[in-house]
Amino acid sequence: MVGKLLVRGMLAGIAAGLLTFGFAKLAGEPQVDQAISFEEKLDAAKGEAPEPELVSRHTQAGLGLFTGMMTYGAAMGGIFALTFAYLYGRAGRLQARSLSAWLALAAFISIVIVPNIKYPANPPSVGDPETIGYRTGLFFLMIAISIVAMIFSLKARRRAIATMGDWNASILSGLLYVVIIVVAQWLLPVINEVPAEFPAVVLWKFRVAAIGMQVILWTTIGLLFGALAERFFISYRQA
Repeated sequence: MVGKLLVRGMLAGIAAGLLTFGFAKLAGEPQVDQAISFEEKLDAAKGEAPEPELVSRHTQAGLGLFTGMMTYGAAMGGIFALTFAYLYGRAGRLQARSLSAWLALAAFISIVIVPNIKYPANPPSVGDPETIGYRTGLFFLMIAISIVAMIFSLKARRRAIATMGDWNASILSGLLYVVIIVVAQWLLPVINEVPAEFPAVVLWKFRVAAIGMQVILWTTIGLLFGALAERFFISYRQA
């Protein structure tokens, strides 16, 4: 059963990756091009020669982006399906579609929204190349903290339901998650390597596009996988 759910999760992820790729081409790549143009103008003003391209911009924005989104979508869809398989039957009376939708929302909040509040996305040309490893490590650390906080809060909700009821236990769980995230983001270092002269409109549009890509990805996975899983369980019961 888990294997069949995994296949459906990866298919949903591939479909999500395809839609996300289309959105990225329309909304994200123009901002990347403007950011690269800004960097080239700065280098020219400083009298520095542009760095040689290891991979052409055309390939990056075409085949490279497509391959990356397909791989990322399939991977996220597979992980999503495995998590769904573990939770199904353990998450109260939630049916397949409802569980898939709630799981996608939880993933979007913990993996996308929370980390981006602390470390928002920047165009490829923004930031010190020497600190990229450090910045990437902090971003993934924030994701890990967010996921652990989400799991801990949900377990606290389950334990509190017996004495507080569903509604109050849910409020307690949400507040607990927020408190943990606020403390973690306060303790983690601040990073701001965006040049003061970088166009604010380009930066804003890039970050909106980055969030939009994740909205499309997780919405598609949550809804499509939920429909596929529901049909699978109906067929499985009838067999």
